[in-house]
Amino acid sequence: MTTREVADYLRIKERKVYDLLREKRIPATRVTGKWLFPKPLIDQWVAEGTEFPDGVPGAGGAMTLGGQPPPAVCAGSHDPLLEWSLRESGCELAMMPGGSLDGLERLAAGDAMLSGLHVYDADSDTYNQAAVQAACPGLDVVLVEWAWREQGLALAPGNPLGIASIADLESKKARVCVRQPQAGARILFAHLIGQAGLEMEALDVLEHPAMSETDLSLAVQEGKANAGLCVASVAAQHRLDFLPLHRERFDLAIHRRAYFEPPVQDLLAFAASPAFLERAKDMPGYDVSALGRVVYNAP
Repeated sequence: MTTREVADYLRIKERKVYDLLREKRIPATRVTGKWLFPKPLIDQWVAEGTEFPDGVPGAGGAMTLGGQPPPAVCAGSHDPLLEWSLRESGCELAMMPGGSLDGLERLAAGDAMLSGLHVYDADSDTYNQAAVQAACPGLDVVLVEWAWREQGLALAPGNPLGIASIADLESKKARVCVRQPQAGARILFAHLIGQAGLEMEALDVLEHPAMSETDLSLAVQEGKANAGLCVASVAAQHRLDFLPLHRERFDLAIHRRAYFEPPVQDLLAFAASPAFLERAKDMPGYDVSALGRVVYNAP
């Protein structure tokens, strides 16, 4: 940002920005004689200067009661590429998958540094922002793009029921495995069957929901179900047929201050490495061309 832009962003006068520069109290860099202000560093500077009453978690829930960063945990939705990256990067982030909405609850409570999510909002035809605003009101959360993924129906090898659309789930009396209510895949599935004029009650749904995409794919692979919604890479891993239905964006929700913590920075640095890009290329249904783009920055 320029001097004028950072003044507008901080809602102060330009003269005050120059005062801060003279006092060396604001992060800035000089390029060809002009002062520039990296926005992430400005956000960090503001967060570090925020004061909170005793007993209130710092940084809008981003800090623990002891003033420390939240635990090095990646909560939320399970993503195969993210899971692999957490292992291979050495970032020391522990994975705690429980679904997109569960992850946002943990993020808001200060129990995780970041959370993966893919929550479709039909009203705005967008991903994730509405869910973050609803679950984390007033928190300093940014959404960083991780990947675009192909969602569709995992089907038994050879597709013996001849399922060619989501409407066929009812007409061909397919046994359907679904995810738990807090999963982004469950939210998307409800939207897709509604678009097809179906209702959940009209489908032959397995009694117990799958708690992960791996569990869902295994249910299809083992013949317990004929179909279930999952990402292309998981269906391919279990050698299942796959009917693509929807392209979705998977984001990482991160507290602004936690964004600068070593575990998060190590993960994002690894995501720019040749090893990561090669892995993403080998996994069906992934587009990581815009990984790292900030798609939402809470006010």
